[in-house]
Amino acid sequence: MFLRCNTPRIFLISQFVENKRFMTRKIINTKIALFYFLFVFCLIVIPSQAQEPTISIDATVVNVPVVVSDSQGRYITGLKQEDFLLYDNQVQQQIAFFDAAEEPLNVALLLDTSQSTREVLEDIKEAAFDFLLQLRSKDRAMVITFDDRVRFLTPLTSDQSVLERAIYQARIGDRIGTRLNDAVIEANKELKKAVGRKAIILLTDGKDYGSDIDTDELLDKVMESNSLIYTIFYPTGRNFSSPINKPPWRENPFPKSPRMEPFPRMPRFPRVSRLVPQAGRRVDQNRGQRRNERIQRRNQTAIDFLTELAEVTAGRFYKSEVTDLKKTFRLIAEELRNQYILGFYPDNSDFTDTPHSIKVQVSRKDVVVRSRRNYRLLPPNSNND
Repeated sequence: MFLRCNTPRIFLISQFVENKRFMTRKIINTKIALFYFLFVFCLIVIPSQAQEPTISIDATVVNVPVVVSDSQGRYITGLKQEDFLLYDNQVQQQIAFFDAAEEPLNVALLLDTSQSTREVLEDIKEAAFDFLLQLRSKDRAMVITFDDRVRFLTPLTSDQSVLERAIYQARIGDRIGTRLNDAVIEANKELKKAVGRKAIILLTDGKDYGSDIDTDELLDKVMESNSLIYTIFYPTGRNFSSPINKPPWRENPFPKSPRMEPFPRMPRFPRVSRLVPQAGRRVDQNRGQRRNERIQRRNQTAIDFLTELAEVTAGRFYKSEVTDLKKTFRLIAEELRNQYILGFYPDNSDFTDTPHSIKVQVSRKDVVVRSRRNYRLLPPNSNND
């Protein structure tokens, strides 16, 4: 019995398999060729297009926080973009950006812990605690102290317990120094990274000593920021040398005892005050009066500085001894949440160090408008840290 041979059928199957392999290799080679073609196209065509002249626009937007209230201090909400007029050096500008939506707050609490505030530090800390009560769940704050150094006790956080612990732990510095200006600049740098409404609450006696940045440079820098600065002034110096508030470096750690004097003192010529009692009292009164006058002058200088610092950023100045701080902080929080943000593109050809004046008007009558008063137009890519 012979087996039938299917040679033609086997030959056809082998040819079919070979043709299929050939087509598969051809498809793969085609895909590889197409890939190389696209690769070469990217290397040659796209760079040549990039070398063609393009139009570049260096635009610097200037943001202007604005607070609008009536004659009784109540905030006016619901205003539209067309209700505002904005002037740059008395030239009306087109408002390119408008924001009236409520956003979370980002607040820097600056506590003066210099040795000059020893008598009022507890009041400063109590005020800081009061401000925390005005923050909502999405609001964030950070605590910064300054004396001879600037210390960040917390980053920006919404954790109330962390903030309260930092305020509680604030202590008077060991060395003489009040780097107030530096603290404001450092706080402003941190707030630039945040998104939302920004403010600095400065609790201080306003007497800077030892900062790397002088007052004029500080004012120039803060007028370019979008952070409103609220300054609360604490007068110091009036009871600074009283026995209760005497600083430790003026106290004698080794009090004298009459039993520890082995030799009697030589008699001295009697004082004028002992011979003429009225003359001694007059000298003491004059000395005390001159000292009080010096203290008043220093406090007034601090008031003038803190007032200007607040006004150039559209913030406010308050005196702690004549202000209900709980009510004040509630008003500050409401003010921050009810502000308007206007933005415009200035003339980029006018890059000078001369401050530009800003004026904002509202179409409604009998309203009070507070906004940034100045800004400086810096060249693109300039370092303004």
